[in-house]
Amino acid sequence: MTQHEQRGRSFELSVEVPGTPEEVWRAIATGPGISSWYVPHQVQEQAGGVAVASFGDSPEMQISGRVAAWDPPRRIVFDGGEGVDGLAFEWLIEARTGGTCVVRLINSGFGSGAEWDAQFDGLQEGWPLFLRNLQLHLTHFGGQTATSALPMAPWAGAPDEAWDRLMQALGVPADAGESDRLVLQATGSPRLAGTVIERAQRRLALLVDEPAPGTAFIAAEHLGDASGVSIWSYLYGPEGAEAASQDGPAWQAWLHSHAEA
Repeated sequence: MTQHEQRGRSFELSVEVPGTPEEVWRAIATGPGISSWYVPHQVQEQAGGVAVASFGDSPEMQISGRVAAWDPPRRIVFDGGEGVDGLAFEWLIEARTGGTCVVRLINSGFGSGAEWDAQFDGLQEGWPLFLRNLQLHLTHFGGQTATSALPMAPWAGAPDEAWDRLMQALGVPADAGESDRLVLQATGSPRLAGTVIERAQRRLALLVDEPAPGTAFIAAEHLGDASGVSIWSYLYGPEGAEAASQDGPAWQAWLHSHAEA
């Protein structure tokens, strides 16, 4: 994945993924595709169509937008709608030899002021995780649809402190690295197990085999004066859907119970 490039009040990221442009298009431009590596989405697959992103269960967490440009399988743009100021997300697919594509994201529309600055920094920090998951989705589960469980809770303290507490609570060895198999299960939590794909600063990516095949990301990020701690999983097949529905709320409760630990 290339490092982001700042473009005034926008930035650009890119990642190389396996698949034909048509296969990659399904992953970035359809509801089932986007839901398998980001957050649950509904997309009307046409220019001017409605797009809804679900960042939680409450009505205010259902974010409606528009398909501002639709050019399969090369380019799609999501924004807030006709005449609505705010963020826009332009996705571009470029085929490469050898059966891969480069996916570029241009995130624009940032305003000025402290709130916009925080959003700019937060998206720059957060998008690489999801682009890595897009890459894993197309590498290991292309054409399939995942069910996500996306528990997150604010923890007191700076992200580095929260991360150390999280790793200790989950029993993750300090020297655990790529290709190691981990079993994450603490007192009062569900079981999540798989192979480490990536260990980065305050982030752990797993190729999951329990409770179902899929991917998972454990992270601690800036959240105002506190830290946002998440244990997100994307599980495939009927057993994955069942596990996500059960384990998501259980992980959410566990995260909240440790918020002030």
